[in-house]
Amino acid sequence: MRPSRPTIATRGGRSARRRTSPVFAAAGLAAVLALTATGCGPSGEEDNASGEPSATTSQAADGKIVIPDHLKDRLKEHGVDLDKWKGGAWKDWSRDDWLREAEDYINPIIEDLWDPERMREAEQPDKPVDNDISGDEGVTDPTPAPVQAQPVKTPYTTNTPEAGKLFFDGPQGSMVCSATVVKDPAHPGKSNMVWTAGHCVHAGKKGGWYRNIAFVPSYNDTGKSAKELDAAPKNEKEIMPHGVWWGDWAQTSEQWIAQGGPTGGDGAPYDYAVLHVTPEKGKGDGKSLEETVGSALPVEFNAPAAPQIPSMTATGYPAAPPFDGQKQYQCADKPGRLSIKAGDPTMYRIGCTMTGGSSGGGWTALGQDGKPALVSNTSIGPVTAGWLAGPRLGTEAKGIYDTVSGKFAGQ
Repeated sequence: MRPSRPTIATRGGRSARRRTSPVFAAAGLAAVLALTATGCGPSGEEDNASGEPSATTSQAADGKIVIPDHLKDRLKEHGVDLDKWKGGAWKDWSRDDWLREAEDYINPIIEDLWDPERMREAEQPDKPVDNDISGDEGVTDPTPAPVQAQPVKTPYTTNTPEAGKLFFDGPQGSMVCSATVVKDPAHPGKSNMVWTAGHCVHAGKKGGWYRNIAFVPSYNDTGKSAKELDAAPKNEKEIMPHGVWWGDWAQTSEQWIAQGGPTGGDGAPYDYAVLHVTPEKGKGDGKSLEETVGSALPVEFNAPAAPQIPSMTATGYPAAPPFDGQKQYQCADKPGRLSIKAGDPTMYRIGCTMTGGSSGGGWTALGQDGKPALVSNTSIGPVTAGWLAGPRLGTEAKGIYDTVSGKFAGQ
C-alpha cells in the first residue's frame, strides 16, 4: 500500500546513497538547495533554511529553477562553481529534479506548521498495491488469513511510547505514515532516531524527497475518533503530548531510490528509512526524543527467517476506511514469507486488516536477549487481501542505521 496519502506502501525515503561528488558537501550548495527545494510557508513564498521567506531564487515558466548570479558568486567562495557542476545539466532541472539530486537531506523547520487541524486533514488514503505482486519466484508462503487489527490501549504514552505518527508534504498534498523511536548506539539512552518506511520520506524512482517531515510520538494519546476531535476544544497537549519533532536528516536504501514506485512491489524489500529528529524551535527542554517519550526500541538486524519467529506485532495509525487515521492499532501474527522477485531478500508477511497510513509502522518480535526489538516495518499490503508485508532488515538496513547514528555521534 501507500502512505496515507502515503500509506501503507508507497515507498520513498532517503537512500544511504553515497556522496559521489564533493560538491554536495559544500555548505553553500546546501543553502541553494534549501532555497530552491524546501516547503512553502503560509505566504506561499519559499522558505529558506532559516524559515524566513526568500525571493532570492525564481522559477521560470517551464518549471526550471533559476539561480541568480549573486548566489553563484557566494558558492564560488566555498569552492563550488555551479556553471561546471554536473556539466551544467542542472540548468535544465525542475524543482523535483533538485529534490531528487540533492545528496543532503533538507527539511527546514517551519514553526507551528503542523497544528492539530492540519494533522487531521492529512489523513487522505492512497491506492492499495496490486494483489498479485509476488510472482512465482523465490520463497512465498500461502497468503495468511486476515487478522483483525485491535485498538491499542490508551494512553499511548504508557502502552506504546515508542510509536507515533509521521506527517509530510508531497506533490498531492499533506500525507501521513507511522514511525517508531529506536535506540541510537552513539547516544545510549538519549536517542533522536526514528524508524519508518522509505516510501514515507522519498517518492522513489520517479520522485524526490518529501518535505516538512515531522514526527509526533503518541499522536492523539487518548485515542479519540476524528468526530470526537472535531467536536472537542483544541487540545494540543492531547494530540501531541510530546510535541512535534522535525526530521533534520533522513536516509533510505539505494534500492528504494532506484526502484521504488507508488504501487506494486518494486523496491519493497528495501523499503525502510531512518530519520534523525529535533524538537520544533524554542519548544524543546534539552532532552532527547528517547528521554522525552521514556523509551526506544533496539533494532534487530538479521533476525531469523519467518518460520523461526513465533509472532510479530505491527503497530500503526491506519487511515483508509474503515479506519479514520486518528487511532493506533496493532496486529499480531506468526509471519510467513513473501518473495517479490528472485535475487531480492524475502519479506516477512502477516495477516492484518490495517490500511493506508500504517505504512512505516514498526514490527516487533522478541530479540536475541528475549526483549522486544524492531525487526521490520510496514511496507506493502493490499487492503482487500488483509495482509501486510515488511522488509527483512539486513546489511543494507544496518548500514543506513549506523550512518545516521554516526553523523550525529559528536553532537
